[in-house]
Amino acid sequence: MTERTKAGPIPSAQSRFDRRLLPPMLLGSVLNPINSTIVSVALVPIGVALGAPPAQTAWLVSALYLATALGQPVMGRLIDIFGPRRVFLVGTGLVGVGGVVGTLAPNLGVLIVARIILGFGTCAGYPASMALVRSEARRTGHDSPASVLTALAVAGQTVMAVGPLLGGLLIGVGGWRATFALNVPLAVVAVMLGLLRLPERAGTDPAPRHDRIAGRLDLPGMALFAVMLIALLLFLMDLRPDHWYLLVVTFVTGTAFARRELRAATPFVDLRVLGGNVPLLATYGRALVAYVVAYGFLYGFAQWTEDGYGLTPFHAGLVLIPTALMAITVSVATGKRSSVRGKLLTGAVGQIVACLLMLTLGADSPLWMLLVVALVFGVPQGSNSLALQNAVYHQADPERTGSSSGLLRTFSYLGSLVATATTAASYGQRADTHGLHTLAWVMLAAGVLYLLLTVFDRTLRHATTGR
Repeated sequence: MTERTKAGPIPSAQSRFDRRLLPPMLLGSVLNPINSTIVSVALVPIGVALGAPPAQTAWLVSALYLATALGQPVMGRLIDIFGPRRVFLVGTGLVGVGGVVGTLAPNLGVLIVARIILGFGTCAGYPASMALVRSEARRTGHDSPASVLTALAVAGQTVMAVGPLLGGLLIGVGGWRATFALNVPLAVVAVMLGLLRLPERAGTDPAPRHDRIAGRLDLPGMALFAVMLIALLLFLMDLRPDHWYLLVVTFVTGTAFARRELRAATPFVDLRVLGGNVPLLATYGRALVAYVVAYGFLYGFAQWTEDGYGLTPFHAGLVLIPTALMAITVSVATGKRSSVRGKLLTGAVGQIVACLLMLTLGADSPLWMLLVVALVFGVPQGSNSLALQNAVYHQADPERTGSSSGLLRTFSYLGSLVATATTAASYGQRADTHGLHTLAWVMLAAGVLYLLLTVFDRTLRHATTGR
């Protein structure tokens, strides 16, 4: 029964979010940010060890995002069908496999394979967490506390900013291979937490029959989506006029994918619903341009501090600490505020100011200027990811929370791939100051576009995160 106090009824355990789910949710959600960020300070040491210039080591970044951009909606759809537990366990197990392959890799090619495995493996954590939040809301009859979504955002932001420092520490102790070996114990802990804490059938229909699984997965739709996305990403990762045929492949398979999904009984991506959900589409567009800025800073700035400014990997990681501290502060301060639009505008202005400051940096800049730039970048890091996550949770079809959350990450990784391609093109053989400024101009353009997409989106005026 529900107890009472003078202030009113005290919710029973059955009506409260199950806090035992938080450890696997948080760990699963940060596996991808860990692998996204920890490599940022390892690119230069890997290049030196294997004799590869920045244009080649950039594939270590692109390979992970190619895998995650494709794998996120696939994992999300599997979670919608089978529930978070099974997919979470398989995904985190793959993280361990990728860690072993990367640790033992003899050359750059095998390292790229390891990053692909890590990309697919880390796809499960975030959509599984969002599906668990939704299933708990159904179980309790109440929206999950804003603090839960805030905790997921803060965990990801913390790892994104602290990852380079952790990478620097690991490189100092065990070399760049230690940044891959870290995945093995993390995967073991994640699998154990998943086995012990995650419910058997949360967030899905009771035990789908095997004769219906293939139909519900929409394998032809997934295949067309994969070809379309791979062709587009390969074009973005190496922008050259003679690669025009990749755009043709993208267009043809994209058209076939759209026709398939509009006719399928159980589509992989329900374009009929998605096409009518303008607010959700706008959120995906904002995610793409936001992560052009975020990952342009993360990879471009980190490489420049080592190659163009002369810091060690450890000290390059230290310079990014203010980003983490500011991101956490902004997320905690705004996490319970209901306005999504306010968070997005804060992030938009923060991006523009940070990019303008980045244009003032040079090889002779005092260290405190680098710290100021890192601090300001923490504002959009803390505000944007939280606002985008909250927006998708409340804009998406509740029955497709997993796949909708996966698509958010897909658009985010499209932005990160644009940032990676731009970083590689800006730097060429060396991450110098001229390349940094070229990158900063592209980031500034993306930041302005983000601001315009937010200011002119009237649907945001009444959008709230809930309580």
